[in-house]
Amino acid sequence: MGLGTRRRLLLAATSAAWAAAWPAASWAQPAAVLPVLPQARPAPGGVALVDLGPAAERPQAWREGVPLLVVGSPGGWTAVVGVPLDARPGIAQLQVQGTALPTEDLAYRIVPHAYAEQRLKVAPGQVELSAENLARYQRERAHQAAVIATFSAAPPATLRLQPPVPGPRSSSFGLRRVFNGQPRAPHSGMDIAAASGTPVQAPLAGVVLDTGDYFFNGNTVWLDHGGGLLSMLCHLSAIDVQVGDHLHTGDRLGAVGATGRVTGPHLHWSLSLNRAMVDPALFLLPEPRP
Repeated sequence: MGLGTRRRLLLAATSAAWAAAWPAASWAQPAAVLPVLPQARPAPGGVALVDLGPAAERPQAWREGVPLLVVGSPGGWTAVVGVPLDARPGIAQLQVQGTALPTEDLAYRIVPHAYAEQRLKVAPGQVELSAENLARYQRERAHQAAVIATFSAAPPATLRLQPPVPGPRSSSFGLRRVFNGQPRAPHSGMDIAAASGTPVQAPLAGVVLDTGDYFFNGNTVWLDHGGGLLSMLCHLSAIDVQVGDHLHTGDRLGAVGATGRVTGPHLHWSLSLNRAMVDPALFLLPEPRP
């Protein structure tokens, strides 16, 4: 039996186990890599951990042509795959290539996950953008798509992050709002309640990739943590860093505010992994019990 066949059988068995156990199970990983990996949730907006097997050097992996984060050691490598919020449940494919080896397809399973939906009736002016604001939003969307496409080869030292600001965390990731019967994109981040002016810290070491004042997001900082993992921190009242700054975990980058399209001060924190917005809660250590 060839290596490719063994890998496919292993992934098929793993995917079947995920499907059978979801959502109650917490899937075990080898002890050597447990501290650095996020919680697995191979569902839209979640993270799939795909075993790539042992290899002398770190293999490369892609999903639909987008490079993936690969972590581990010669004893065993894992592709950490961000699953897009609009992904359909079922079997998905990634491609992997080791040194001097041909590219190989590997299958993994995306499982369903139900997110909340909120239907609201509001004045039409609160939903529809003016021509000027729509043009601004479209320019900003194109710019931020280029930011999201950033991939730095060096992987993060860990994939366990700290909250960028203390405070109650909403569970609204993936929430889809429907205004006057018109569906909007799902909420793609975590909102953390905090007073205006509260310091915002880097959730993980990284390089400041972009800063700006955007129509919906207000004052925003993007951090590149490496390996296609990016943080976006929004609605800031102040930005205290510049593009190119190198930050350590916990370094101040700005302050909580209410800039952009918001109703009050809070921090919006999004995580992008291989260009897919994923739930930041999967990357946080469990909160200590009182």
